[in-house]
Amino acid sequence: MLAIDNLAFGFPGRSVGRDLSFALADGEILCVLGPNGSGKTTLFRTLLGLLPAQGGSITLDGAALERLPRAAIARRIGYVPQAHAGYFAYSMREMVLMGRTAHLGAFGAPSLRDRALADAALETLGITALAERPFTEISGGERQLTLIARALAQEAQLLIMDEPTASLDFGNQVRVLERLEQLAARGITVLFSTHDPDHAFLCAQRALLLAEGRALALGPPREVIRSDSLERLYGVSVRIVRTDDGAHTCVPSLGRQR
Repeated sequence: MLAIDNLAFGFPGRSVGRDLSFALADGEILCVLGPNGSGKTTLFRTLLGLLPAQGGSITLDGAALERLPRAAIARRIGYVPQAHAGYFAYSMREMVLMGRTAHLGAFGAPSLRDRALADAALETLGITALAERPFTEISGGERQLTLIARALAQEAQLLIMDEPTASLDFGNQVRVLERLEQLAARGITVLFSTHDPDHAFLCAQRALLLAEGRALALGPPREVIRSDSLERLYGVSVRIVRTDDGAHTCVPSLGRQR
């Protein structure tokens, strides 16, 4: 679906990352970990075609990304930014329906099918009962689920999510991660970033550790998320603990920052 080879990325006149290569399979969840300023958001903007690649290649379904029209990219890739409060009191249903704009002409109006797809996305995320609530008056977790539903309404097979659990309480973080697993089970590919390595253990097939725009490690979370790799990535001492049920979690050693 999406493949990048020897990618260099950044802004005009400033390089952020380079030498990055990976491919995503249908239904895969890839988690990107890295400290602030490591290039995660810039990488995502490049994969969305919002920033031109500075080197290497990006292909989407075998086609060079830079040769695809914006509408074609929007129909294939859904973007979920960090949740925000919003400035206009659109209902949750209206926010989700906006995901259908990738399939409408400049002056097109949503059809019955567009509305049905928006309603189906709300149902998939379990928020149909809140559909008429103003986006400005719902919780952070509900806003995040609304943005994911909007991306689903695009009928995109790849979702790129920039810290989808940021600023959410523990319960809403778990709910979002559960939804990611459910979407992957339907064959939707998910690329998301987070500041919590435990999220990769919980739902990702692979983790990319991004340091100063370059891959420190890429592979199954239990292989690449180790005490030594996290210390190199974040500059803190961390133990990886295996629980009684075989799960893994990160336990920082406070006071032992290098």
